[in-house]
Formats: sequence, structure tokens, C-alpha cells
Amino acid sequence: MSLWEGLTGQAEAIAILQAAASSSALGSTEVSSMTHSWLITGPPGSGRSNIAYAFAAALLGTRGDETEESVYKQVIARTHPDLGVLSTEAVSFAIVDVRKLVASSYYSPSVGHYRVMIIEDADRMAERTSNVLLKALEEPPPRTVWILCAPSEADLIPTIRSRVRSVRLRTPAIEDVAQLLQDRDGVAPDIALRAAREAQSHIGMAHRLATNSDARERRERTLTTALEIRSVSDAVIAAATLLELSQGDAKALTEDRDDKERESTLRSLGVEPGGTIPPGLRVQIKNLEEDQKRRAKRSLRDGIDRIMVDLLSLYRDILLTQIGAPGELINLSILNNINSVAARTTPVATLAIMDGIAEARRRIESNVSPALAMEAMLVKVAVSGRGA
Repeated sequence: MSLWEGLTGQAEAIAILQAAASSSALGSTEVSSMTHSWLITGPPGSGRSNIAYAFAAALLGTRGDETEESVYKQVIARTHPDLGVLSTEAVSFAIVDVRKLVASSYYSPSVGHYRVMIIEDADRMAERTSNVLLKALEEPPPRTVWILCAPSEADLIPTIRSRVRSVRLRTPAIEDVAQLLQDRDGVAPDIALRAAREAQSHIGMAHRLATNSDARERRERTLTTALEIRSVSDAVIAAATLLELSQGDAKALTEDRDDKERESTLRSLGVEPGGTIPPGLRVQIKNLEEDQKRRAKRSLRDGIDRIMVDLLSLYRDILLTQIGAPGELINLSILNNINSVAARTTPVATLAIMDGIAEARRRIESNVSPALAMEAMLVKVAVSGRGA
């Protein structure tokens, strides 16, 4: 099994990382392609984390008797003794977690040549938290490699950017993502192509749309709800509908996992399903519930943002139709509706709506109430779009 299998459309980035891993295996201090800190950037769904783990496996497999496949399995399972991983399902990282990872980065490798530390979503570090990491990047141990993942270099503070080597991923082609869904998940070609197009090449979302009918239905309802807005009162009702859809999407992603986590925790504590939790063990359950609440909050925000992205794709299609610009439409399944709205509205109105959606995303990111932000956004749809 290749470490880099399934990393669709990232040949240039893979070549850079393969060369670095190969040069590190030579043990030569004269080879300049390897460095102690890396930043992997790319748009959502481009595979930042996947390529980070593949690179980690390549580095950890440069010495020792383990096969490349064995090391990769350990890395993916996060059980390799020389691998440290920090990820969060909350809105931001806790500074104490970053401090723990930094402290562990000073341990010597136990079985390999390197100790590899991965931070997923490094853009979720506040400035104070980033400064904790900065000290480790300024004076790194000789055999520790840091791999950070973020959407762009601008998402990290300048002092960290100046101490990492950046590798940029590109948005995979729709055809490449569709082919991946067919080969990896056994999805029919027509469904795979539609999912890849509507997900705008986001591999994870394309997989979900291709394999989950509820996800496809929620997306269709999102677009239909926006197209049916005719007045300000419609906009207020539509905002409530879209918020309900995002809550349903978030619940679908977290509910089953939460139940399994609770069951597993109770089992590990020796409590039978449905049994009474002893007072001395309730703090563990409370901590688990707090973690799940933080994850649910992030999942809801991610679900709302997915709705915004889908709406942007809708009005992008309407604008392209209005101005006759070249380019394939994303939402071909509702082409008649797109043509109808494009005919009765103007490009200026469509651009105003798109600006309103972008503004709503910024407001929600700044902790404005999602309900208020969505209402303001959809009122602009009613006013600017005049029925769009």
C-alpha cells in the first residue's frame, strides 16, 4: 500500500514531501530539502491532514525494521510511539493542550530517527496559544519535526510563518474527486460526478453527498428554501428553516458518535449499560459531556457554514447565467430554477446577495448569533433579489 494513495490531485506537494523524506533517510546534513518545521496549507477538503499523516509515516519509516505499511497503519491509528497529534473538535485549541504537546516534543525518538508532531487546524490557535508553540519552533530538538495544517499561511501569526516551510495544496479537479469516489467507495459514476461537483471538490463533503441520502436531501432543501423567498417575512421563516437544517446536519454527524463514546466510557469504568453511575466516577462522565458539547458547538458552526457555501454556489450559478460567463454550473440539477431567477433579476442584485452571504459568514465567525446573521442575510435576498 502506498503512503500517498488516495491523495487526489496533489502530485507537486507529494513530490516535495517525498524528496524531503528521502533526503532525511540519507542522514546527510548537506541535504537542504528537509527542515524541522512544515506548514501544509490548502482549501477545505483538499486533504491537508491526510498528506500530513502520509509525510509523518514516511519520516517515521526511514529507520527501523518495520515495513512502510505497518508504520502507516500505526500513524493513522495515532499509536506510533514517536508520533504526537493535536486536533480539536472545539472552536479553538486550549492552551494547556498545546503546552502538553510542546513538552512531549522534547522526548527523544524511541524507535525511529524522528519524533513527529502534527497539529491539525493550526489556524484555531489564538495568538497567546500560538506563542507557546513559537518557542518550540525557535529552538527545536534536533530530531523533532513539526507539521502544521491550516487553510492558508495568513491564518497563522507572522512569527510562526517565518519559521516553517510551506507546502501548498490545490483544489482537486472535479473529475479526480469523482474518480476517487468510484474507486474507493464504489459509488456509481453519475452520482460520484454530481457529488464532486456540488461539493466543489471538497473530498470529505463529496463522500458524504455521494453516500448519504439525508445529506443530499438537506442540501436540496437549502437551495429550495432560498429560491422560495419572496418577502421579508419569508426571509425570517427561511432563516429558521436553514438553522433547523444545520442543526439536523450537526446532530447527524455527532449523535451516533456521542452515544458510542458514552457507552465505551461507561464500559471502561465498569458500569453496565443503564446502570447507576457511582458518585466517584461522575466527574469523568461530566468531562465527557463537556467535550461533546464543545464538539456539538463546532459541528453546528461548520454545518451553518456549509449552508452558506451552498448558497454562494447557487448565486454564483445565477450570476454566471446572467452575464453569460464561461464556466460549468455547480447546481445543474436545478438548472430551470437558476435560469428563471437569472431572467427576472439583475447581476447587481445577485452580487449584493453574495456580499450579504459573505458578510453573514464573517459575523458568525465573530460570534454573532447565527439566527440573527442568517435573518439579515436572507432579508437581503428578499430585498436585493426581489423574489430571487
